[in-house]
Amino acid sequence: MTYTVDEVHWLAENAGAVAEAEQLELSTSSKVRDSARLRERHGDKARALSELVTARRAAVRGGKVPGDWLVCGESGQQATPALVAAERAGFLAEVLGVGSSGGQTGPVVADVTCSVGTELLHLSRWFGTVFGADLDPARLAMAQYNMAASGVSAHHVGLVRADAVLPAFAPGSVDVVVADPARRTSRGRIRDPKDLLPPLPDLLSAHAGAALAVKCAPGIDYTDWEGQVDVVSVDGGVKEACLYTPDLARHDRRAVVFRKGERRVLTTDDPESEDVAALGRYILDPDGAIVRAGLVRQYAAAIGWWRIDPHIAYLSGDSLGAFREGGAVPGQRVFEVIDQVPLKRLKSALASLGCGRLEILVRGVDVDPDALRRKMKLKRGHGGRELTVVVARIGDTATAVIAQELHLRG
Repeated sequence: MTYTVDEVHWLAENAGAVAEAEQLELSTSSKVRDSARLRERHGDKARALSELVTARRAAVRGGKVPGDWLVCGESGQQATPALVAAERAGFLAEVLGVGSSGGQTGPVVADVTCSVGTELLHLSRWFGTVFGADLDPARLAMAQYNMAASGVSAHHVGLVRADAVLPAFAPGSVDVVVADPARRTSRGRIRDPKDLLPPLPDLLSAHAGAALAVKCAPGIDYTDWEGQVDVVSVDGGVKEACLYTPDLARHDRRAVVFRKGERRVLTTDDPESEDVAALGRYILDPDGAIVRAGLVRQYAAAIGWWRIDPHIAYLSGDSLGAFREGGAVPGQRVFEVIDQVPLKRLKSALASLGCGRLEILVRGVDVDPDALRRKMKLKRGHGGRELTVVVARIGDTATAVIAQELHLRG
């Protein structure tokens, strides 16, 4: 649930009550008791206090907002992780040739779906003039408070209530528009950009005089997009695809990977490997951002490995040099191959290896991992080996690759 504007102002003005609520557990088991305590002290503001504390905790854990921001459950869930928002702001600054001077000159950027201000904070660190727009007055009130809490003045970031497709800015007054349309309906995730809310064509039409950066779900079908597509992941989770109009494009596609505190970038302009060969000593499934950006061949070239089939993303190799020397994406799961068998022989192969615990990874084959695990009838107990099976279609055959995870440093 969100707040009323009055509740936002009350939360902003009653730091003591917020601090008191933050001392409560507010877990599933304690929420009824804790909420009753808040009602005794703060009456009808108890709901807002409970919402703020639980939403803020989740958003901070997700690396989305500072710990003193106002946020509700819905806006916290929808907020962009700080690493991703900072990456976008830095990319826009690089493309537009600006530095983090904080002056009032240079390109003007507007976030037309600004919500509580996650993007605005990072844009303000690069651009001298930033605007935020949103239809929800409570979210605008939270954004105003959050900017002040982070030391961003109202002269630096201006806020206005407006519809994302009914521009509140004079034509030509904004150079770049950032937008985050709704990515899900009651029927599930949106795959086609024209079905976004608001639709991509409407955003393009409404802001025809500006360059656009449109945040989308990572599974969006960007096949027909003529600008740049960035797919970004954080610690193994793919967070978004961002569509940049051609005037902002520097590449066709980029994969930006954040893992273990490090950043790796692959682009369509990097060297690529066309090699496809039999399994080597090791196997890995590249980071999801690399796969979704269609840059598996570039990653294969970067680490000196090859694809085991032209239609799946698994890579294989005989050397761990790129991993030990830091040239590979850190924190990836790498497996040492023990055996490769047809799927129908998997049960006997696992029994001969003394497998007691089994992880099953599937790509390109219609197999239910849980159902397959039950069919293996593993004998659980002390001493049983913990193995991983990668089920993939290699050539025309469903193949089971039995492997053991390596625990590499870094």
